[in-house]
Amino acid sequence: MRTIETTYLKTPIGIAKISGDKNGIQSISVLDEDSVSDDILNISTPFCLQECVVQLEEYFKGNRNHFNLTVNPKGTAFQIKVWKALLKIKYGKTKSYLEQSKALGDIKAIRAVATANGKNPLWIVIPCHRVIGSDGSLTGYAGGLWRKKWLLAHENPVKQQTLF
Repeated sequence: MRTIETTYLKTPIGIAKISGDKNGIQSISVLDEDSVSDDILNISTPFCLQECVVQLEEYFKGNRNHFNLTVNPKGTAFQIKVWKALLKIKYGKTKSYLEQSKALGDIKAIRAVATANGKNPLWIVIPCHRVIGSDGSLTGYAGGLWRKKWLLAHENPVKQQTLF
């Protein structure tokens, strides 16, 4: 029987809860800071989760735009297909739920695709935050729309234009 390890990482938009084992990262979720005690944040990170912590820290510092981790998310065959498609959305870019459904070959599956996005167990690493409404609105995000907005701004900051 495998033991699932867990660690916590303080980020600019909440506490990342990271779980996995030697076979890969199974889940990364975000928690509000007030729901996690300081004692939990000071526990040493298990070896199998250390690289994930390093890569998330690099992401939040603006030094990483692609993750290179062994992941092992649990889901249905359809969910895993949707999550793999999310990995094709490049850093700093967005795609609509409709575009994502078309890319998966079934425009009628838009609601199922949106539901699968909402069940994404690997916050940030599988970038469901890059999927938006067809009208450009920031619809649906399990971590809260304010976090989705923050992540998109982090990945695509507005560049100051010079006047001359």
